[in-house]
Amino acid sequence: MVRASTKLIFRAPPGLSSQPIREFLGSWGVNGVFTLLRLFLTIAAVFIAPSLYIPLLISWLCLLYLSRNMDWSHKLLLCAFLVFSAAIGGVRADATVTGTVFCDQCKDGQISLFDYPIYGIKVTVTCADASGQITTSREETTNWFGNYAMKFDGSPDLSNCYAQVSGSGQGSNVCGAAAGPAQKLRLTFSMFGMEFYSVDSLLTEPSASMSFCPRSVNPVPPPATPVRPPVTPTTPPPALRLPPPATPVRPPVTPTTPPPALRLPPLPPLPPMPPVSILEASACPHQSWTMPEHKCYWRAVSPDMKVAVVFGLLAGRRYGTDMTLWQGMQGRSDPYRTLLREGTTALLNSYNSVEFPYNAITVVTRMNWALMGSQKSVLLTALRFMRANSGYGRVTCKFDTCK
Repeated sequence: MVRASTKLIFRAPPGLSSQPIREFLGSWGVNGVFTLLRLFLTIAAVFIAPSLYIPLLISWLCLLYLSRNMDWSHKLLLCAFLVFSAAIGGVRADATVTGTVFCDQCKDGQISLFDYPIYGIKVTVTCADASGQITTSREETTNWFGNYAMKFDGSPDLSNCYAQVSGSGQGSNVCGAAAGPAQKLRLTFSMFGMEFYSVDSLLTEPSASMSFCPRSVNPVPPPATPVRPPVTPTTPPPALRLPPPATPVRPPVTPTTPPPALRLPPLPPLPPMPPVSILEASACPHQSWTMPEHKCYWRAVSPDMKVAVVFGLLAGRRYGTDMTLWQGMQGRSDPYRTLLREGTTALLNSYNSVEFPYNAITVVTRMNWALMGSQKSVLLTALRFMRANSGYGRVTCKFDTCK
């Protein structure tokens, strides 16, 4: 059996000795040179401007040739230093702005248990100079998880810029009637000309508060007691003794008969106030949520809403973009359909009772974690949701028949 081999031969240009090239290859090896060359090109493609490729490559090879008599530990340290220097010298400077938009369902101006990240909201970052003229403006739309990210080339100063909700795009008609206050950009990280800014959570509001929102009670502050200056004691003047006043003579009063009192009919009794179910501990299985007489308890979400809109992009890829929550409640005999059924039930229970073990954001997060994991994690997450929906044997379902 004959094995073919390929020998790499380097020929020096006329008038130039090939001895330095042979010494260089004997020091590093052909494979080592090509490995370092590929490493340089990879770093250059990511961090370094194209105009610096040739000078940096020539300087790098020259330094490697000069280090041919070093041992391998010194060579590796020299390579690391060259890579770090090339990355710092040619790094592309830019600024990145990130943030999240929440739907303020209760219109209370703050993030609470009932709020959730919203998809399809347009966010505008605006920068103005000292005279109030707008110098920079950029608009971006939130993704399935309510996040947005904007990149500004050239690493500009964004410390005096503000981010605000500017409108609603496709898929955000439910909670896009009004926008919350603007938030200022905060510098969180800066290195080698790269800057990262973060924005406090922005809010967008529906046209009216949801029916399950608690009524806010604003106590009236007590009136402030005025502080009176101290009174300087003075000597009172001597009292004058006046004669007693004469008693006036009043004419006799003729008694009059009062008119008869009007008797109003009794008011009808007020109907009993329904209990505030959201403050009570309640956990209902999926069978109770699919009954027609309990459809009035679907408050934050409706049966016709899409699974991809409620649970995000991963759920849309797994279950399709046309499946509704009502269809997902009918899933059986499949681990992923069982997870969708119990996850939807847990989401409805979290909106129906504040005593439920999982809130809405936790349900959506655990649902996406399970979809990214194995089939075992899907079954375990579905089992945990099923136990919570059954109340762990201690909490019952507090549903009444809808009228």
